[in-house]
Amino acid sequence: MLKIGLISDTHGHFDPKLKAFFADVDEIWHAGDIGNWSVIEKLKEINPNVKSVFGNIDGHEIRIQTKEHLIWEVEGLKIWMTHIGGYPGHYTAAVKAMMSEVKPDIFICGHSHILRVMRDEKFNNMIVMNPGAAGVHGWHKVKTVLRFSLENKKVLHLEAVELGQRGKIENTEDPNEY
Repeated sequence: MLKIGLISDTHGHFDPKLKAFFADVDEIWHAGDIGNWSVIEKLKEINPNVKSVFGNIDGHEIRIQTKEHLIWEVEGLKIWMTHIGGYPGHYTAAVKAMMSEVKPDIFICGHSHILRVMRDEKFNNMIVMNPGAAGVHGWHKVKTVLRFSLENKKVLHLEAVELGQRGKIENTEDPNEY
């Protein structure tokens, strides 16, 4: 079993509560709009196994260390992670063009700041995940991430985690304090 912490749209903000929420994960995946490479470094302090893609706000420093698309297999599942992707019935033209070729079991994107987990019955019943936004910039009201496990071609123990209000920057590492 592989435990995953999924995050997106940090826009340069690292919430200290992530240390507790991601403490027992095996890997952390960041779906873009990192904002500052220090966010990735802090995630690597929690767990050195971090996979990330760049987003539309990410500059040269981040783009040379990441890719636009990551496609890999783990626990019998094909994963595709990119920043701007959309959701069933509303994929970007570029994603729609690649979907039939890539044929992922799990499609992960960020960008919208809207937490979503849903199935796409038109594309092999794949799971579409967007962890929402974990940063303090944007129009979302609550900072969110996802935690889940992958085992033997299955997604298990999926949790949506609220980190707190978007505009509030907490100086605590205790997730129970809020």
